[in-house]
Amino acid sequence: MYAEERRAAIADEARNEGRVRVVDLASQFEVAPETIRRDLDVLETDGVLKRVHGGAIPVIGFDGRETTLPEREIANAGSKRAMAEAALAYVPHQDGTIILDAGSSTGALAGLLVAPGITFTNLSVVTDSVPAAMTLSAVPHHTVHILGGTVRGVTQSTVGATALETLRRLRVDVAFVGTNGISGTFGLTTPDAAEAAVKRAMIAASRRTVALADRSKFGHDFFISFATLGEIDVLITDGRPPAALASALSAHETEVVIV
Repeated sequence: MYAEERRAAIADEARNEGRVRVVDLASQFEVAPETIRRDLDVLETDGVLKRVHGGAIPVIGFDGRETTLPEREIANAGSKRAMAEAALAYVPHQDGTIILDAGSSTGALAGLLVAPGITFTNLSVVTDSVPAAMTLSAVPHHTVHILGGTVRGVTQSTVGATALETLRRLRVDVAFVGTNGISGTFGLTTPDAAEAAVKRAMIAASRRTVALADRSKFGHDFFISFATLGEIDVLITDGRPPAALASALSAHETEVVIV
């Protein structure tokens, strides 16, 4: 059994049983206790489990915390760039229309869309991200449309009735969306209701939806669900999803791209 498979099994057992013990897991998987402790450390770093004396417990409940965009840009920056590079394969190369959601992973994609040597003919980009709009407007070969509305300082994105009304009138080829959390039970979630409404409208306006979510988002459920797994065509991530999430993604025939 590979380490990732063992960790997925450990996470599932913790969710089902409410707690796991190092000695029991070492015996069950026939590995040294030190190996299990390393597994638990990794799962805690990924936000899946919380270490306690002698073992770990699952991270459960809905999360209401919201980090700022600069904080998100620093976290897992290398993985987010790799995910953005993979997302380029889903950008139409000629006469395409895309929606680019606000966020750090989608922001990395905006940066790549203006990188030297990467060109798309007559690409139109709709975004709710003020930083992404500024980045994309720096080159002449993109047409950039920024959604109107109220700017949220924490995410530097536009929300509200104006943004929603504009999105209702659009039909684009691909929407690239970010998320604060993703799970097999509640799908894609975020802490803020106004942002959730915009994300939901983005998905409704697109023919295809590509979600970018690093593995730290796995197993986290935030306050508002804005999409089911069945509404996501492609998930681009930097790690193998836990078994329960992987099974749900497979059941919905969501393409999973691991960078």
